[in-house]
Amino acid sequence: MTDLSYEARGRRYCDEDIYLSSQLRQSFDVALCHPRDAQALMDRFDVVLVRNSGPTIYYPQQYQAFREHALATGARVFNELTGKADMAGKQYLVDLSRSGYPVIPTVESVEDLDRLPDCEAYVVKPKFGADSVGLRILDLSQIRGIDDADVLIQPCVEIDYEVSFYFIDRTFEYALYAPDSTQRWRLDAYEPTQADLGFAQRFIDWNGMAHGIQRVDACRTADGELLLVELEDLNPYLSLDSISDERRRSFVRHLTGALSELASTDLPTR
Repeated sequence: MTDLSYEARGRRYCDEDIYLSSQLRQSFDVALCHPRDAQALMDRFDVVLVRNSGPTIYYPQQYQAFREHALATGARVFNELTGKADMAGKQYLVDLSRSGYPVIPTVESVEDLDRLPDCEAYVVKPKFGADSVGLRILDLSQIRGIDDADVLIQPCVEIDYEVSFYFIDRTFEYALYAPDSTQRWRLDAYEPTQADLGFAQRFIDWNGMAHGIQRVDACRTADGELLLVELEDLNPYLSLDSISDERRRSFVRHLTGALSELASTDLPTR
């Protein structure tokens, strides 16, 4: 399931999905389907691979109908529909922050600003959004007057860089980072330390997803700490054009194996 016309800042989602489908076609019969058509077509296929489609933003009703049909029929969906992170909105950032996880401090109400570190500016973003759609940066005088329904509020954190860790079925694949914090999608290879991997794996384990691709986005703060920015567990962009040929081949091989394993599982009796 992909929307090849979907546009995102700094990335060409369609190129990634065209490449990935061409590689998977060597092992499977592959059809590309727009999110609007997914519910009508999904019963004809063994597995639905959700890719770069932005369905929860631009096709919320169709995506909800797809989810309900998949859950009712026990359809094999990759990523599986059990995700507790971005798949369900961004409330998890508030919950994880309250529970003491290493995430950017996050609240959901102006009344809770005193729970955040002192700062000169705040990031406000919708709970149900992606690709920075609706994101605002406000100072204290501006934020006091906002409508805080269905938004998150975070302090503007001084960072050295952002780094992403990519997983298939809870197994680490590769990491990329943006050495220039002003250019999020100009990425270089990143060799994580064991501490880095432990940080990322902690959130993968918390989410508990058995089948799917997940991307743990984090920032390295000025004092060297890693903080979670988001856990993308619906249809993470993979930046496959930013990794080596060897890593790309390895990723495709592991994804092929994960999809084959999922396809071999029995569907529930209907």
